[in-house]
Parts: sequence; C-alpha cells; structure tokens
Amino acid sequence: MSQRAADRVRYDRATAHLEAPVAIVDLEAFDANAADLVRRAGGKPVRVASKSVRCRALLERALARPGFAGIMSFTMAESLWLARTGFDDVLLAYPSADREAYAELAADPKLARAVAVMVDDVAQLDLIDAARGSGTETIRVCLELDTSLRKFAGRVRFGALRSPLHDPEQLAALARTIATRPGFRLVGIMAYEGHVAGVGDALAGRPLRSLSIRLMQSAARKELAARRAEAVRAVRAVVPDLEFVNGGGTGSVQQTAAEDAVTEIAAGSGLYVPRLFDNYTSFHGRPAALFAQPVVRRPGVGVVTVLGGGYPASGAAGPDRLPVPYLPEGLRYDPQEGPGEVQTPLIGSPADDLLIGDKVWFRHAKAGELCERFAELQLVEGDRVTAVVPTYRGEGKTFL
Repeated sequence: MSQRAADRVRYDRATAHLEAPVAIVDLEAFDANAADLVRRAGGKPVRVASKSVRCRALLERALARPGFAGIMSFTMAESLWLARTGFDDVLLAYPSADREAYAELAADPKLARAVAVMVDDVAQLDLIDAARGSGTETIRVCLELDTSLRKFAGRVRFGALRSPLHDPEQLAALARTIATRPGFRLVGIMAYEGHVAGVGDALAGRPLRSLSIRLMQSAARKELAARRAEAVRAVRAVVPDLEFVNGGGTGSVQQTAAEDAVTEIAAGSGLYVPRLFDNYTSFHGRPAALFAQPVVRRPGVGVVTVLGGGYPASGAAGPDRLPVPYLPEGLRYDPQEGPGEVQTPLIGSPADDLLIGDKVWFRHAKAGELCERFAELQLVEGDRVTAVVPTYRGEGKTFL
C-alpha cells in the first residue's frame, strides 16, 4: 500500500464518526514540517506567519517548539486580539488604516509593548498620529524593504508590488524621520522575497518554465542579499539598537537564513504544506491540512459528485488557485465544470469504488485560507482525532 493510500485509510478511520465537509490537520505531518523549518533556518528563529495558520491552538503548538519565536500577523485587529490573548511578540506585516485599532494600541501599554506595525510612508505615520487620540504610548514600527528584482532601468520587475522603499537610502531616510518623531520607535526591518519564497521552481511538465524561474530566483537572491545588507547597515547607522531584521518565507528559508544581515525568518505555509508548495527543489514537506467532501451522486461510470468544494485561493486566477482532489489518488475535475460552489463532479477510475457518503479528500491551494471555510479543525494522530480546535472563524473572527 502506498503512503497516500495508507493516509486515506487513517483519515477515513479517524473521521468515520464525523459528517463531511470536515477539515483536519495531521499532527505528525505538522510537527515534521515544523522541525524541517527549524532545521532549514540554521539556528535563526522562525516567526510564524499567522495568515498561513489562522488557528490559535496551532500557532501555540508551533511557538512551543524550540526554534520558533513570535508571530507575523496580517491585520491590526488580529494583532491586538492576539496580543490580548497571550501572544507577546506580534509583527504586523502589512500597513493598516484601522484608526480605531491604532487608538487602542496607543492607549494600552501591554498592547504597545507586544505589537509592532509596518510602515513605508510618512503618510502612514500621520494617520497613526491622527488616530491615537489621547493615547500616549510609543508605537513600535517596522520598515519594509521592497525586495523586487528590477532590470533594464526598472522597466522589467520580478516581485510583488509592495513597499515603495527599494533603495537603502530611501529606507535610511524614513528611519531618520522616525528617529526624530515623538511617539514612534523603529524596532525592525522586514523584507519578504515573495518571488523567491512563494514561487515554485519545479513545475511538473514545464521544464523550460522551471528553468527560467530558477535563473530568475538565483539572480534575485544574489541582488537582494547585497542590497538587504546595505539597507540594514544604513538603518543601523541611524538606529543601532534595531531589534530584528526579518526575511524569507517557506520557500527560501535556508537561503535567507544564510545572510548575516537577517536575524529571523518568516514562515507559515510550510506548516500545512498546501498544494502550491509541492513544486520546490529546495525542500519537500508533508501535506498536513486537508478537507473532505462527501460523495452525494454517481452520475455514471467513472464519475462521482461531491458536495461543494469550490474553495479557490487568492491571487491571479488560474488552475493553480484551485483545491486539488488528493485521496483517493487519481481523481480529477471535469474540465467543463471544475470545482463548484454547491457540487463538484470528479472523474477517474477511482470514482467507481466510491459509494454515496464516502469522503473525498482535497488539499487547498494556499495554507490558512482553508480556515476561512471551516469553524474547527480535527487534529489527527495516527488513526484517531485527539482534539478539536477552533479556527479564527470558529472564534468569530474574520479579519479580512
């Protein structure tokens, strides 16, 4: 029996008492993935990206392991909620315009100590000052360096459209502004190389595309390592006691950790290992988060229909943003229909062995977004569910 077939037996047995749709996290795979992230980080702490987990119990599980430290959050409201519920090191990875949350942050010493917010523009500082009201707490801030690789005088760009701060002198100029502005304290730099960490370089059946990605990423890593080191030097000349320099992502942990300028690594998707992280030469994780839909129809030979399943992931629309039928192995979407909002036809020879009520297991394209569909996660050890924990949604929190 193959490993995947054995996993299907375990998951079916563990959830035999549960009706689908149902979502699980295989704790053995989760823990193995966590250990691999720590190994690849080479002694530098891993900050957990909460958007890729979206479950407090599993954030706590990761942070309880040696080698993990701190959370990278995705909204101000989430950051404050996490700080209020016991997490004392929260870095907000994206600028916010949440005035009410800024007022709360500025008025609460505990929150102000626990949370650092992202800025890349003086206008963001102005918004915070206008929002703070009577709050007098110093706001801890982090600068984001744009990591994109630019060629031909900037006409060609590889990387996300994020921070406007691309050059070290731009970062240092904003650092000087913050250093002389009352009510703010610069504590860190973040530089997320999404075009390296978040883009697979071993696409099945596309060797030329994979080669072009590897060549781009090799050039990008070399350019960014030099520019990031220069940027850190420039900012440390202004703020010598900078607390952290954050970089990386699941797909580039070991390469980013090798840079002397980087003090910590960000990663989150590597804990669940969704389908978009199957296509890397630098690491191979174990799928830990899955969801099951029930078979509700058998339209014909080689075809079954499951309830729902149309859970697309964010990003540019395309087949790679869709969940993938995973167990039993060999099922695929009908190209005329794809995964549907209320029903999903699946074709392939394994369909003939499925009965009404059987479960078909899927993997989501991205990590934490799966938790926006489910209120709880069944935690599986071996062939048993040993705990049930709420997702953010299950705690009544939908931050975006």
